Amino acid sequence: MVKHLLLLMTLLTLWVQGCAKKQEASEDQISTVTTACGLDMVLVPGGTFIMGKDGGSADEAPAHRVTVSAFAMDRYEVNQTVYEALVMADPSHFKSPDRPVEQVRWMDAVLFCNARSSAEGLEPCYDEMTFDCSFEANGYRLPTEAQWEYACRAGSKGDFCFGDSAAKLTDYASFSKNSNKKTSLAGSGKPNVFGLYDMHGNVYEWVHDVYDPRYYQNGPEQDPTGPAQGKERVLRGGAWNSEASSCRSSYRSSDTPGTADACFAQDTYGFRCARALTEQELALVK
Repeated sequence: MVKHLLLLMTLLTLWVQGCAKKQEASEDQISTVTTACGLDMVLVPGGTFIMGKDGGSADEAPAHRVTVSAFAMDRYEVNQTVYEALVMADPSHFKSPDRPVEQVRWMDAVLFCNARSSAEGLEPCYDEMTFDCSFEANGYRLPTEAQWEYACRAGSKGDFCFGDSAAKLTDYASFSKNSNKKTSLAGSGKPNVFGLYDMHGNVYEWVHDVYDPRYYQNGPEQDPTGPAQGKERVLRGGAWNSEASSCRSSYRSSDTPGTADACFAQDTYGFRCARALTEQELALVK
C-alpha cells in the first residue's frame, strides 16, 4: 500500500503544482487539505440554502430550504492520472492526464471512492455487492445532491455561482460555447467562492443520490441523502457539450448507474469525491 501511495503521489506532483498556479479564489477565505494521495480538498463550511428553483425544469421544484453539515470535497474533478493510478485503465474518450476522467459509470465512480479510501487507510463507504453507502464511514464517497448544489452555489442565489448572467459562464466553465467539442484541462476556468473548479460544465458529475423527479416535494431539510430506491442516479453540473441552461446550479440530470451490463458510459460523465470531516478539520471551518 505504501509503495502504491508513493507512486500515485509522484504521478500527481506536477499536476498539483500546475493547478496551484490557476487558483484565483482568495486563499485566506478557503480552508483546504492535501490528502495522503496528494489531492486537494476544500473544507466546505456547513450552512442553510435554498435548493432547487421554481420556474426551472419541473424536477427542480419546489425551491426548498436545506441545511448541510460541513464536509470535504475535491477541489477538482477527478482526472485521468488519478483514476488510472487507483482503479483501472483510463476509459476516457478525450485522453490527457490532466483532463477529467469521463466515460465513467456511477458504479465505476463508487469503486474509485472505495479504492481511494483503502489506499489511505480509511474505511470504505460503499458495500460493493449492494452499493449501499455508510455515511458514518470516514472514507470517500460521492457527494449527496444537496452537498453538490450547496458547494456549487457557494452562497449564490442566482442560476450560477456568480449570479444570473450566462454571459459570464465562459470565465468559469467549459461548455458548448467555448469547449471546442471536448473537455478542458481540470481547473482551467475560475473557481467559485469556495475555491472549487468546474462546478459548471466540463463533465457532468455523478452524485450519490437516486433520482426521483418528485423528491424535493417531501425530502428532509437536514442533510438529505436522496430516495432509498430508484433506477437512475443523479448527475449534476453540465458538460463540455451542454448549453448554458444545463450548467445552472439547480439543473438536474440522471442516468442508469451501470450496475448492469446494459449501461454505456458517456464521454460527458465524470465525478469528484467527498467525505466527512475529521475533528481537526471540523475545527478549521467552525
